[in-house]
Amino acid sequence: MTSPVSVNRTTAGVLFGVTSSVAFGAGGPFAKALIAAGFSPLQAVWIRLVGTVVVLVALCLVLRRPGQLATMARHKWPIVTYGLVAVAACQALYFVAASRLPVGIAILLEFTGPVLVVAWEKLVRHAHVSRESAIGVGVAMLGLAVVVQIWSGVHLDAIGLMAGLGAAAGNATYFLLIDRLAGSVDPLTLTTGGMIVGMVVLVPLAAPWSAPWHILGQSVPMGSHHLPGWTLAAFIVLISTILSYLSGAAAIQRLNAPVAAGLAYVEPASATIVAWAALGERLSLTQIAGGVIVLAGAFLAQRGIGHTTGADPDSGRSILGTTVTTEALIP
Repeated sequence: MTSPVSVNRTTAGVLFGVTSSVAFGAGGPFAKALIAAGFSPLQAVWIRLVGTVVVLVALCLVLRRPGQLATMARHKWPIVTYGLVAVAACQALYFVAASRLPVGIAILLEFTGPVLVVAWEKLVRHAHVSRESAIGVGVAMLGLAVVVQIWSGVHLDAIGLMAGLGAAAGNATYFLLIDRLAGSVDPLTLTTGGMIVGMVVLVPLAAPWSAPWHILGQSVPMGSHHLPGWTLAAFIVLISTILSYLSGAAAIQRLNAPVAAGLAYVEPASATIVAWAALGERLSLTQIAGGVIVLAGAFLAQRGIGHTTGADPDSGRSILGTTVTTEALIP
Protein backbone atom coordinates (compact mmCIF):
# COMPACT_ATOMS: atom_id res chain seq x y z
CA MET A 1 0.00 0.00 0.00
CA THR A 2 1.37 3.41 -1.01
CA SER A 3 2.00 5.68 1.93
CA PRO A 4 0.62 9.27 2.00
CA VAL A 5 4.19 10.56 2.24
CA SER A 6 5.09 8.74 -0.99
CA VAL A 7 1.99 10.06 -2.76
CA ASN A 8 2.68 13.61 -1.57
CA ARG A 9 6.30 13.34 -2.69
CA THR A 10 5.25 12.10 -6.14
CA THR A 11 2.61 14.82 -6.47
CA ALA A 12 5.15 17.46 -5.51
CA GLY A 13 7.60 16.02 -8.03
CA VAL A 14 5.06 16.21 -10.84
CA LEU A 15 4.17 19.80 -9.90
CA PHE A 16 7.85 20.76 -9.84
CA GLY A 17 8.42 19.06 -13.20
CA VAL A 18 5.46 20.74 -14.88
CA THR A 19 6.52 24.10 -13.41
CA SER A 20 10.01 23.61 -14.83
CA SER A 21 8.73 22.74 -18.29
CA VAL A 22 6.18 25.56 -18.46
CA ALA A 23 8.72 28.10 -17.19
CA PHE A 24 11.30 27.05 -19.77
CA GLY A 25 8.85 26.84 -22.65
CA ALA A 26 7.40 30.28 -21.89
CA GLY A 27 10.78 31.96 -22.36
CA GLY A 28 10.70 31.88 -26.17
CA PRO A 29 7.90 34.44 -26.67
CA PHE A 30 9.52 36.86 -24.19
CA ALA A 31 12.88 36.54 -25.93
CA LYS A 32 11.19 37.02 -29.31
CA ALA A 33 9.64 40.27 -28.09
CA LEU A 34 13.06 41.57 -26.98
CA ILE A 35 14.55 40.60 -30.34
CA ALA A 36 11.73 42.31 -32.24
CA ALA A 37 12.35 45.43 -30.13
CA GLY A 38 15.95 45.72 -31.32
CA PHE A 39 18.22 43.20 -29.57
CA SER A 40 19.90 40.63 -31.78
CA PRO A 41 19.26 36.96 -30.95
CA LEU A 42 22.83 36.65 -29.64
CA GLN A 43 22.40 39.71 -27.44
CA ALA A 44 19.16 38.29 -26.04
CA VAL A 45 20.98 35.04 -25.24
CA TRP A 46 23.83 36.98 -23.62
CA ILE A 47 21.37 38.84 -21.38
CA ARG A 48 19.97 35.48 -20.33
CA LEU A 49 23.40 34.05 -19.62
CA VAL A 50 24.87 36.98 -17.72
CA GLY A 51 21.77 37.28 -15.55
CA THR A 52 21.80 33.56 -14.84
CA VAL A 53 25.52 33.58 -14.02
CA VAL A 54 25.04 36.37 -11.48
CA VAL A 55 22.28 34.43 -9.71
CA LEU A 56 24.06 31.05 -9.83
CA VAL A 57 27.39 32.44 -8.62
CA ALA A 58 25.56 34.11 -5.74
CA LEU A 59 23.87 30.78 -4.99
CA CYS A 60 27.25 29.00 -5.01
CA LEU A 61 28.62 31.57 -2.55
CA VAL A 62 25.61 31.19 -0.25
CA LEU A 63 25.76 27.38 -0.26
CA ARG A 64 29.57 27.40 0.08
CA ARG A 65 30.01 23.91 -1.27
CA PRO A 66 33.59 22.75 -0.84
CA GLY A 67 35.46 21.50 -3.87
CA GLN A 68 33.40 23.23 -6.56
CA LEU A 69 36.39 24.93 -8.17
CA ALA A 70 38.40 21.70 -7.94
CA THR A 71 35.55 19.82 -9.63
CA MET A 72 35.40 22.41 -12.42
CA ALA A 73 39.17 22.15 -12.93
CA ARG A 74 39.11 18.35 -12.93
CA HIS A 75 36.37 18.23 -15.56
CA LYS A 76 37.27 21.45 -17.36
CA TRP A 77 37.13 20.15 -20.93
CA PRO A 78 33.70 18.48 -20.70
CA ILE A 79 32.40 21.61 -18.93
CA VAL A 80 33.92 23.86 -21.62
CA THR A 81 32.32 21.70 -24.31
CA TYR A 82 29.04 21.82 -22.43
CA GLY A 83 29.25 25.62 -22.26
CA LEU A 84 30.21 26.00 -25.92
CA VAL A 85 27.71 23.60 -27.49
CA ALA A 86 24.90 22.77 -25.04
CA VAL A 87 24.65 26.31 -23.64
CA ALA A 88 25.98 28.97 -26.03
CA ALA A 89 25.32 27.32 -29.41
CA CYS A 90 22.07 25.62 -28.41
CA GLN A 91 20.52 28.72 -26.84
CA ALA A 92 21.76 31.08 -29.55
CA LEU A 93 20.46 28.88 -32.36
CA TYR A 94 17.13 28.39 -30.59
CA PHE A 95 16.71 32.16 -30.20
CA VAL A 96 17.59 32.63 -33.88
CA ALA A 97 15.01 30.01 -34.81
CA ALA A 98 12.38 31.54 -32.51
CA SER A 99 12.99 34.98 -34.05
CA ARG A 100 12.34 33.67 -37.59
CA LEU A 101 9.78 30.91 -37.01
CA PRO A 102 6.70 30.47 -34.82
CA VAL A 103 8.00 29.73 -31.32
CA GLY A 104 6.16 26.41 -31.20
CA ILE A 105 7.92 25.16 -34.34
CA ALA A 106 11.32 26.41 -33.12
CA ILE A 107 11.08 24.44 -29.89
CA LEU A 108 9.73 21.39 -31.73
CA LEU A 109 12.85 21.42 -33.90
CA GLU A 110 15.03 21.60 -30.78
CA PHE A 111 13.16 18.62 -29.32
CA THR A 112 14.38 16.37 -32.13
CA GLY A 113 17.63 16.18 -30.12
CA PRO A 114 16.97 12.57 -28.97
CA VAL A 115 16.76 11.55 -32.63
CA LEU A 116 20.28 12.88 -33.19
CA VAL A 117 21.49 11.03 -30.10
CA VAL A 118 20.21 7.78 -31.60
CA ALA A 119 22.04 8.58 -34.85
CA TRP A 120 25.25 9.29 -32.91
CA GLU A 121 25.00 6.04 -30.97
CA LYS A 122 24.40 4.03 -34.13
CA LEU A 123 26.65 5.72 -36.70
CA VAL A 124 29.54 7.01 -34.58
CA ARG A 125 29.75 4.73 -31.56
CA HIS A 126 28.36 1.73 -33.47
CA ALA A 127 26.31 0.90 -30.41
CA HIS A 128 23.24 -1.29 -30.40
CA VAL A 129 20.12 0.81 -30.94
CA SER A 130 16.87 -0.60 -29.62
CA ARG A 131 13.89 -1.14 -31.88
CA GLU A 132 11.99 1.43 -29.81
CA SER A 133 14.58 4.11 -30.60
CA ALA A 134 14.62 3.21 -34.30
CA ILE A 135 10.84 3.48 -34.46
CA GLY A 136 11.00 6.76 -32.56
CA VAL A 137 13.42 8.21 -35.12
CA GLY A 138 11.11 7.27 -37.97
CA VAL A 139 8.03 8.67 -36.23
CA ALA A 140 9.82 11.94 -35.35
CA MET A 141 11.03 12.42 -38.93
CA LEU A 142 7.53 11.78 -40.22
CA GLY A 143 6.15 14.36 -37.80
CA LEU A 144 8.82 16.88 -38.81
CA ALA A 145 7.86 16.44 -42.46
CA VAL A 146 4.24 17.18 -41.51
CA VAL A 147 5.23 20.28 -39.49
CA VAL A 148 7.15 21.82 -42.41
CA GLN A 149 4.51 20.49 -44.87
CA ILE A 150 7.20 19.10 -47.10
CA TRP A 151 4.70 17.88 -49.71
CA SER A 152 3.96 21.47 -50.73
CA GLY A 153 7.56 22.66 -50.60
CA VAL A 154 9.09 23.91 -47.36
CA HIS A 155 7.63 27.36 -46.71
CA LEU A 156 9.39 27.95 -43.41
CA ASP A 157 12.29 30.38 -43.22
CA ALA A 158 15.39 28.39 -44.28
CA ILE A 159 17.74 30.07 -41.80
CA GLY A 160 15.25 29.57 -38.98
CA LEU A 161 14.82 25.92 -39.95
CA MET A 162 18.58 25.28 -39.99
CA ALA A 163 19.00 27.14 -36.69
CA GLY A 164 16.29 25.00 -35.10
CA LEU A 165 18.02 21.82 -36.24
CA GLY A 166 21.32 23.24 -34.96
CA ALA A 167 19.64 23.76 -31.59
CA ALA A 168 18.60 20.10 -31.74
CA ALA A 169 22.28 19.18 -32.15
CA GLY A 170 23.04 21.23 -29.05
CA ASN A 171 20.24 19.44 -27.24
CA ALA A 172 21.74 16.10 -28.25
CA THR A 173 25.17 17.21 -27.02
CA TYR A 174 23.53 18.17 -23.74
CA PHE A 175 22.33 14.61 -23.23
CA LEU A 176 25.58 12.97 -24.29
CA LEU A 177 27.61 15.12 -21.89
CA ILE A 178 25.15 14.64 -19.03
CA ASP A 179 25.36 10.91 -19.62
CA ARG A 180 29.16 11.13 -19.41
CA LEU A 181 29.30 13.35 -16.32
CA ALA A 182 26.43 11.82 -14.32
CA GLY A 183 27.58 11.18 -10.78
CA SER A 184 30.83 13.14 -11.28
CA VAL A 185 29.72 16.77 -11.40
CA ASP A 186 26.76 18.10 -9.43
CA PRO A 187 24.13 20.09 -11.37
CA LEU A 188 24.88 23.47 -9.78
CA THR A 189 28.59 23.21 -10.56
CA LEU A 190 28.01 22.00 -14.12
CA THR A 191 25.38 24.60 -14.93
CA THR A 192 27.34 27.46 -13.36
CA GLY A 193 30.51 26.47 -15.19
CA GLY A 194 28.69 25.98 -18.48
CA MET A 195 26.85 29.30 -18.20
CA ILE A 196 30.11 31.15 -17.47
CA VAL A 197 31.77 29.56 -20.51
CA GLY A 198 28.80 30.40 -22.71
CA MET A 199 28.67 33.99 -21.46
CA VAL A 200 32.39 34.57 -22.11
CA VAL A 201 32.38 32.90 -25.53
CA LEU A 202 29.43 34.96 -26.76
CA VAL A 203 30.92 38.34 -25.74
CA PRO A 204 32.67 39.04 -29.09
CA LEU A 205 29.72 37.65 -31.07
CA ALA A 206 26.94 39.35 -29.12
CA ALA A 207 28.89 42.63 -28.83
CA PRO A 208 26.99 43.69 -25.69
CA TRP A 209 28.69 47.12 -25.79
CA SER A 210 26.65 47.92 -28.92
CA ALA A 211 23.36 46.46 -27.63
CA PRO A 212 20.38 48.83 -27.41
CA TRP A 213 20.30 48.75 -23.61
CA HIS A 214 17.93 51.73 -23.51
CA ILE A 215 15.18 49.38 -24.69
CA LEU A 216 15.16 47.77 -21.23
CA GLY A 217 13.86 51.04 -19.83
CA GLN A 218 11.21 51.48 -22.51
CA SER A 219 7.82 49.96 -23.20
CA VAL A 220 8.20 46.97 -25.51
CA PRO A 221 5.33 45.56 -27.59
CA MET A 222 4.48 41.93 -26.96
CA GLY A 223 1.61 41.01 -29.19
CA SER A 224 -1.25 43.37 -28.38
CA HIS A 225 0.30 44.33 -25.04
CA HIS A 226 3.21 46.53 -23.96
CA LEU A 227 5.60 45.68 -21.13
CA PRO A 228 8.74 47.35 -19.78
CA GLY A 229 11.77 45.85 -21.50
CA TRP A 230 13.46 45.01 -18.22
CA THR A 231 10.53 42.80 -17.18
CA LEU A 232 10.98 40.70 -20.31
CA ALA A 233 14.69 40.25 -19.53
CA ALA A 234 13.91 39.48 -15.88
CA PHE A 235 11.36 36.86 -16.91
CA ILE A 236 13.86 35.12 -19.20
CA VAL A 237 16.50 35.02 -16.45
CA LEU A 238 14.49 34.42 -13.30
CA ILE A 239 11.56 32.36 -14.58
CA SER A 240 12.63 30.70 -17.82
CA THR A 241 16.11 29.85 -16.58
CA ILE A 242 16.55 29.95 -12.78
CA LEU A 243 13.06 28.79 -11.75
CA SER A 244 13.01 26.21 -14.52
CA TYR A 245 16.38 24.82 -13.45
CA LEU A 246 15.68 24.72 -9.71
CA SER A 247 12.18 23.28 -10.00
CA GLY A 248 13.51 20.70 -12.46
CA ALA A 249 16.19 19.68 -9.97
CA ALA A 250 13.51 19.40 -7.28
CA ALA A 251 11.39 17.22 -9.60
CA ILE A 252 14.16 14.76 -10.31
CA GLN A 253 14.72 14.24 -6.59
CA ARG A 254 11.08 13.24 -6.09
CA LEU A 255 10.60 11.23 -9.28
CA ASN A 256 12.80 8.86 -11.21
CA ALA A 257 14.70 10.25 -14.18
CA PRO A 258 12.52 8.83 -17.00
CA VAL A 259 9.34 10.27 -15.46
CA ALA A 260 10.93 13.68 -14.84
CA ALA A 261 12.37 13.71 -18.36
CA GLY A 262 8.97 12.82 -19.80
CA LEU A 263 7.46 15.89 -18.13
CA ALA A 264 9.82 18.03 -20.23
CA TYR A 265 7.51 17.36 -23.17
CA VAL A 266 5.15 19.91 -21.66
CA GLU A 267 7.64 22.55 -22.90
CA PRO A 268 6.63 22.64 -26.59
CA ALA A 269 2.95 22.76 -25.67
CA SER A 270 3.48 25.59 -23.16
CA ALA A 271 5.69 27.50 -25.63
CA THR A 272 3.01 27.22 -28.31
CA ILE A 273 0.21 28.30 -25.96
CA VAL A 274 2.18 31.28 -24.58
CA ALA A 275 3.19 32.33 -28.11
CA TRP A 276 -0.46 32.17 -29.16
CA ALA A 277 -1.67 34.14 -26.12
CA ALA A 278 1.15 36.72 -26.03
CA LEU A 279 2.18 37.08 -29.67
CA GLY A 280 -0.88 35.91 -31.55
CA GLU A 281 1.09 33.13 -33.27
CA ARG A 282 -1.11 30.31 -34.47
CA LEU A 283 -0.15 26.97 -35.91
CA SER A 284 -2.33 25.19 -38.45
CA LEU A 285 -4.11 22.01 -37.45
CA THR A 286 -1.70 20.14 -39.72
CA GLN A 287 1.32 21.62 -37.92
CA ILE A 288 -0.17 20.85 -34.51
CA ALA A 289 -0.77 17.24 -35.60
CA GLY A 290 2.80 17.07 -36.89
CA GLY A 291 4.06 18.46 -33.60
CA VAL A 292 2.26 15.74 -31.67
CA ILE A 293 3.86 13.13 -33.95
CA VAL A 294 7.33 14.69 -33.46
CA LEU A 295 6.98 14.60 -29.68
CA ALA A 296 5.73 11.01 -29.74
CA GLY A 297 8.72 9.98 -31.85
CA ALA A 298 11.22 11.90 -29.70
CA PHE A 299 9.69 10.33 -26.58
CA LEU A 300 10.08 6.84 -28.02
CA ALA A 301 13.66 7.62 -29.05
CA GLN A 302 14.39 8.91 -25.55
CA ARG A 303 12.96 5.82 -23.88
CA GLY A 304 14.98 3.62 -26.19
CA ILE A 305 18.17 5.52 -25.37
CA GLY A 306 17.60 4.91 -21.68
CA HIS A 307 17.05 1.20 -22.30
CA THR A 308 20.11 0.98 -24.56
CA THR A 309 22.50 2.69 -22.14
CA GLY A 310 21.09 0.72 -19.24
CA ALA A 311 20.61 3.84 -17.16
CA ASP A 312 19.30 3.23 -13.68
CA PRO A 313 15.92 4.97 -13.35
CA ASP A 314 16.97 6.25 -9.95
CA SER A 315 20.51 7.27 -10.88
CA GLY A 316 19.48 10.85 -11.58
CA ARG A 317 20.25 10.84 -15.30
CA SER A 318 17.92 12.99 -17.31
CA ILE A 319 17.83 13.17 -21.08
CA LEU A 320 15.84 16.33 -21.57
CA GLY A 321 14.79 19.34 -19.61
CA THR A 322 16.93 19.23 -16.46
CA THR A 323 20.59 18.81 -15.64
CA VAL A 324 20.69 16.56 -12.63
CA THR A 325 22.86 14.02 -10.87
CA THR A 326 22.55 11.93 -7.74
CA GLU A 327 23.77 14.80 -5.55
CA ALA A 328 20.79 16.71 -4.25
CA LEU A 329 20.47 20.43 -4.85
CA ILE A 330 17.28 21.07 -2.91
CA PRO A 331 16.45 19.17 0.31
